[in-house]
Formats: sequence, C-alpha cells, structure tokens
Amino acid sequence: MKLSAIAAKLDCRLESTTDPEINGVAGIEEAQPGQITFFANKRYYPLLKTTKASAIFVEDNVSVTRDPAQPPLAFLRSLNPYLAFARAIELFYQPPSYAPGIHPTAVIAPSARIGANAHIGPHCFLDENVVIGRNAVLHSSVTIYRAAHIGDDFFAHSHAVVREFCRIGDRVILQNGAVIGADGLGFAKQKDGTWHKIVQSGPAVLEDDVEIQSNACVDRATVGETRIGKGTKIDDLVLIGHACQVGADSMLCGQTGLAGSTTTGHGVILAGQAGSSGHIHIGDHAVVTAQTGLHSDVPANGMYSGYPAVDNKVWLKTMAALNRLPDLIKRVRELETELASLKQR
Repeated sequence: MKLSAIAAKLDCRLESTTDPEINGVAGIEEAQPGQITFFANKRYYPLLKTTKASAIFVEDNVSVTRDPAQPPLAFLRSLNPYLAFARAIELFYQPPSYAPGIHPTAVIAPSARIGANAHIGPHCFLDENVVIGRNAVLHSSVTIYRAAHIGDDFFAHSHAVVREFCRIGDRVILQNGAVIGADGLGFAKQKDGTWHKIVQSGPAVLEDDVEIQSNACVDRATVGETRIGKGTKIDDLVLIGHACQVGADSMLCGQTGLAGSTTTGHGVILAGQAGSSGHIHIGDHAVVTAQTGLHSDVPANGMYSGYPAVDNKVWLKTMAALNRLPDLIKRVRELETELASLKQR
C-alpha cells in the first residue's frame, strides 16, 4: 500500500519527498525498510535518527535531523500517533474469521436461544435458557451457564466461562480463561471458628464494549450485582471482587485486585498490581500507579501511589528522601559523636 494512501485513510498529514510502498508495521527498534512505525514516548527520541523504517507516525511538534547515511524517513503527522499506529495495524493484519455453524461436539440445551450467524466451536456448552445475540463466536471449550443473557457480536476465546444469570452487553470480548460471575469471597464466621458459605445470589453484568483479558475474574455479588461499565478494559489476572462497580472507559492493568464493594468513577486507570480494600470509592479519571495499596477513597482526577497510598507528589518526595536516608543516618551518627566529644571536654 502506498504511504499516501495510508495517510489518507488515517487522516494524517504526510511529509515526504517520496511515496514508498508500505508492506507492514513494526516497533521503532525493529522496523525495516518498507515498514511504518510510531513515536509517542520521549525516551525513544534517539531512535528517530537511526530507525530503518520508511515512515513514522509523529505529533506536529516533533522534528529530527537524520544521519545522511540513513535512508530517508517520511513523517505522518497526527494528534495521536499511537492511535494512528493502532489503526494502521488493521490495514495489514486481519484476524481469523469464523464461519457460522455449530460444531458437532458442542452441547446446547434445547431451551438455549442463539442469534443468527453464530459460530459455536468444539466442546462448547450452553446450558438451559441461555440467550446469545447475533454474530457470536464461541471458539472452543467455552461454557455458558444457565440463563446467562449475552448481546450481539460476542467473542469468547477458548475456556472462557460465563456463570448463571450473568448479563453481557454487545461487542464484549472474553479472552482465554476469563471467568465472569464466579462466586465472590462471601463467608460468615461461626462460633466454632468455621466458615458458613454465603450464597452469591447477584449476577455479574458487563456493559457494551467491555473486554476481559486472559484468566481475569469478575466475581458475582452476594446481593445486588457486580457491574463493569461500558468500554472498560480489564487486563490479565485481574480480580474484581463481589459487588464492585467499575465505571465506564476504565483501564485495570495486570494483577490488579479490587476487594468487594469497591466502586470507581469513569475513566479510572489502575496500573499493574494495584489493589484496594473493600468499600472505598475511586473518583472519575483518577490514576493509581503500579503496586499501590488503597485503604481510603481517591478523589476525582487524583494520582495516588505507594503503600499505604498517598498523593503521588507526596510519594515522590518521600521516595527522594528515603534514598537519602543512609547518608542522613550517617550524618546523625557523626553529629552524635561530635556532641559526645564536646560533653567530655
């Protein structure tokens, strides 16, 4: 595909004296002639001078002087180079398509209702009163428990599970091993120290355009429901505890954990291995950095870090002071020695 055609399709401004043929996309370090890459992180600026790519997505304010020994580099100006690159991938890679049909090894209850153009792969199981909309793809060994209701354009990769009475909107993707609606950790302690299991009666609800990645779990609620808002993306190995409410367009990164009844606003980002205690609220557009432990509410637009969590600016100052702590201890000991010497005179 000609570079000028890519620029037109992606609404980018092309800066180039040539119009090379582009045959693929790659990262800035690995890109070769004939490929297009992107620049969106300042730490990679030196690579602009040496990348072998034929073209690169950049913002308007980016400029670079190339080594004359390097091949020419065309620029595609965009307000969001990373998004433009993501869309460019779609021009060169088409994921596998799945023809409508039901594999003979699939087990489907007589009362299950499946919309038009569904692909039901090997060893899938759909229980009684399941409802699935149009254009569903259940890859293989997918299990849908009794009376789950699922919208249009559903895609479940192998070994995904949707438990009983859960509700899923349109265009939802479940990656391999995702479990929606398993029992939450609900137990009441008895006099003899044993645990009485509390029935988890409330379903998990995924709104439209949610994606749950591999081996992540969204637990059902004791009462009420667990809800994941529209457009939210949940990474591998994330746990959403019972009765949590996650707002729309949020991003929960790998190994994040929300204890029961945690609620979040819209557009929240929880970086890897962040965790919360139960019954707290994380405000709209808040950012919780990696490995942060939350024990209280986070205000809207806040950025919190550390354990226990504090405002990110406070945490940065604390870490800077902590790095100086060995020198400070040494200086205190020297002063103590000097003071003791003065007292002996």
